[in-house]
Amino acid sequence: MAGMARDIDLPLLKLRKACPTGVATARQLVELGCLERTVYKRCLDGGPWQRILPGVVLLFTGKPTREQEVHAASLLCGPDAVITGIEACWMHGVRRGPVRDRKREVHVLVPSTRQVRSVDYVHVERTERLPLGMQRGAVRIAPLARACTDAVRRLRSPGEVTELLSDAVQRGLCTIGRLGEELEASSRRGTAVPRRVLSELAIGVRSAAEREARVLWRASGLPEPLWNVPVYRADGRLLGIADCWLDDVAMVWEIESSEWHLAPSDHDRTVERAAAFTAAGAVYTATKPKRLRTDGRAVIETLRATYRQAAQRPRPPLRVERAA
Repeated sequence: MAGMARDIDLPLLKLRKACPTGVATARQLVELGCLERTVYKRCLDGGPWQRILPGVVLLFTGKPTREQEVHAASLLCGPDAVITGIEACWMHGVRRGPVRDRKREVHVLVPSTRQVRSVDYVHVERTERLPLGMQRGAVRIAPLARACTDAVRRLRSPGEVTELLSDAVQRGLCTIGRLGEELEASSRRGTAVPRRVLSELAIGVRSAAEREARVLWRASGLPEPLWNVPVYRADGRLLGIADCWLDDVAMVWEIESSEWHLAPSDHDRTVERAAAFTAAGAVYTATKPKRLRTDGRAVIETLRATYRQAAQRPRPPLRVERAA
């Protein structure tokens, strides 16, 4: 009876302090003073708690947040678990890539000696290369290069792979070299597409749309351009970054992704950059990403016509900085 009284009288404040995220293992709750049978009784239909994963309890009713789901996955896999893949990429600050989806699995790394199985939304990977990880709230996450590599090895869309890796690079969160090193160190399974994408990133391709644009350009028969290069006026002032630049005729091809801009100011900058290129004498053309897929032949004809136009006038005194 004494044990039962102790269990019933367990202060709610103590639980909240010990489990601030509202997620705990059944073992933790027993160590805090709950009786094991009471823990599971409170998780029955109509009870104040609920079981989210085997041996993991939510100390409330209702739908858990994504952060609580991730914490539950970490608790399921043990104290040495490391969150990796897309979830870890988001926690590092990567914003592009696969659409955020609450139903997407949480990828967790555990030591190869651990016997933990994948269950429900948790994908468990046993590894001999367990990263040290870094703390983010209640969980540890893999370094970004490892998280990106683990994510893209499980993606099937080259476009999603490009968006994820290019965003990490563009935001200065990771380098192409570090991503390449991590790919080399990982299993070769699922790395064919990421390797191709990294080679494209190395020459300047920075989005899925630009990847498609590069394929179309090659089909056009036009000279090889430079991708994502800074263009300067004769006096050395930066004119802008050209998505695609054909240096022999000072021609700019922009992939006009205004539908992806997060704010009107982003679209305004795109318009201003186009006006600046034109005013400086560059021949400018732009294409919406959708047309790359739906009307490629017409896009190629436009590119050829634009090139002919650019070749017929004197080249303006614009220059680029080529990569070393």
